[in-house]
Order: sequence, then C-alpha cells, then structure tokens
Amino acid sequence: MPPRKLVVRSGQKTHPLVWCAAIICVFIALAVIITGVCVFVGYLVIHPRMPALTVTDAHLDKLDFSQAGVMDVQLTIFIRAENHNAKAHAHFSDTSLTLGFHDIQIAKLVAYPFDVSKNKSIDFNYVVQSSSIPLQPRDSDYVDRSLKEDNIRFDLKGSSRTQWRVGLLGSIKAWCHLNCELKFHPSNSSYIHSYCSSKSK
Repeated sequence: MPPRKLVVRSGQKTHPLVWCAAIICVFIALAVIITGVCVFVGYLVIHPRMPALTVTDAHLDKLDFSQAGVMDVQLTIFIRAENHNAKAHAHFSDTSLTLGFHDIQIAKLVAYPFDVSKNKSIDFNYVVQSSSIPLQPRDSDYVDRSLKEDNIRFDLKGSSRTQWRVGLLGSIKAWCHLNCELKFHPSNSSYIHSYCSSKSK
C-alpha cells in the first residue's frame, strides 16, 4: 500500500472573529498602559501624603497615690490631626484612643468625624480624669518605684480611619495607628517630650 501524502492547503483566511479578538486585546493593552502612565505621572505631580495623628504635648495635672494602693490621676493630652496634602482635603472618622497605665485601661478618647483642609491641621486637647484606681501589689510597686525615680509612664494607643482624594488615583482610604509612651516627671508634673506620630518612620 503506497504511503499517504500530507497535503498542505495554503491561502486559508483567518476568521474575522479572531481579528476582532486581537484588536480588542490591543486596545485593552493600550488602555492599561495609558492608565498606568497617567496614574504614575499624577502621583509624581500630586505626591500624596497620608494624614496623621501626632501627640504634640501633655501635662500631668494630678497624681495621687495612697498607701492603700489607690491611684487618682488627671492628664491633659494635646493631639494634632495633620493633613500635608496640598491638593486634597482629608476626612478622619472612627477615631478612638485608649489611655492606659501598666496594662490598666484608664480612659478612652474619641472624636466625632471631622475634616482637615489642604495643608492644615486641627488640634484637640483631651482632659482625662480617672476615678480612683485600685492597684494590684505589683502595680503599686511600679508606681512607688516611678515616684522615687521621678519618671512615670502612661500608654496611648489607638487609630483613626482616614480618607482623601488624590486626582486620577481617586479616593484613598487608610488607617493611621498611634502607639505612644507618655512619660512625666511627677515632681513637677512636666511632660518628657518625645516624638510620637502615626506617620511612617
């Protein structure tokens, strides 16, 4: 039986649907490239910066500690909401901060939703007064040692949801988190200044 010959037919036309699909893919690729270039250029021009919360100052208004292991404390804490974007307003919401002492929650600091204009900031001062706080022996020892060393520490932790619009990038949402150690000299109630902000370090 003679071997079969393979016949190759030339001149077959490509189906129109294939051409349509190829053209659509080209347009999609061009659209993605152009969008990427526009976003990149927009980022370079606008240079968006994330809004932030910063502790600017504090004061230990009162610190009473009895031999029975009961502590009364009052602090004033100054917090600044900052928006360093030159072309976008910033919106802050769900702002909630917790003031603690040696793993004991003293108070919760909150703020209603608010806006910060372009390149502006808003200052808040919180006056925090605790009720009498009964301390465990280890906590009492910590307070006693802190008073002798004239250096006592409180913790301020929390977050705020931020939103701002950046040109072609659209609306951007992000959380800014604050984690601060507030240190004071009990002898004169002064704040030991240390930089604390939710800004990226």
